[in-house]
Amino acid sequence: MAVPRAPNLLPPNATHAERGLARAIVARPLPVDITALWDADRCPTALLPWLAWALSVDEWKAYWPETVKRARVRAAIAIQRRKGTWGSVRDVVAAFGGSILIREWWEMQPQGAPHTFEAVMTIANQGGETATAKFVDDVIGEISRTKPVRSHFTFTQGMQASAGIGALVGAQGTTFRRIQLIGE
Repeated sequence: MAVPRAPNLLPPNATHAERGLARAIVARPLPVDITALWDADRCPTALLPWLAWALSVDEWKAYWPETVKRARVRAAIAIQRRKGTWGSVRDVVAAFGGSILIREWWEMQPQGAPHTFEAVMTIANQGGETATAKFVDDVIGEISRTKPVRSHFTFTQGMQASAGIGALVGAQGTTFRRIQLIGE
């Protein structure tokens, strides 16, 4: 009984070395699901920097929380498509877990210098930690790389705080009856 051969495109007059090479490079099943490598949510954490590079993420820091890294990769294509627009600036800040208010020069009171804008940004806690100055600098750097090239900006960091008010209500049912005793 003959061993089944893998199909190949070699001509009948292929040399022994060419046939050996063809057998050596036969496609074998990959040990990793290749579709997971191109998905920001399923990609192994150790491979995220390479996925970010492949999707043209401009800046990558090892100390960012994993949630930020995955969000940056997830938003990379949309940001690259619209780079140089206010929408892409908002997308970049949202990928870092923040929100931004942009006020252009013609919206300021008094009117600002042409092609300038004010950026007021708030960043929520990342992974239970408050945003550090280094992290905020990274966000500012991404805003600089993503904004329209002709525009210059002033930056203000906003603060986001939340608190809850709890009310405790207690009730106790009581009945009163007045009894009058008359002695004889």
